[in-house]
Amino acid sequence: MVGFLQIMIYLLCVYLVFKGVEIFQIALVAVDSVSRKIGLAIGVLMVIGSLIVGAGAIFLEESMAQQMNKSMDSIPKLR
Repeated sequence: MVGFLQIMIYLLCVYLVFKGVEIFQIALVAVDSVSRKIGLAIGVLMVIGSLIVGAGAIFLEESMAQQMNKSMDSIPKLR
């Protein structure tokens, strides 16, 4: 069960990074120079933000998996 949750969270983090890159690419093809500059700034912020959110989600998920592993070790019938 924990492994399935890990896979889902990893896929969500990859999706977030891809969406940030997609927003950045849309800004690169903007025609107007003012909207292009604004779009590039928003695109860079989205890429950085998606990387931070993805790393935070992975860190939280890994700590949760370790806590579940420790709690399962304390149940004597599972050994």
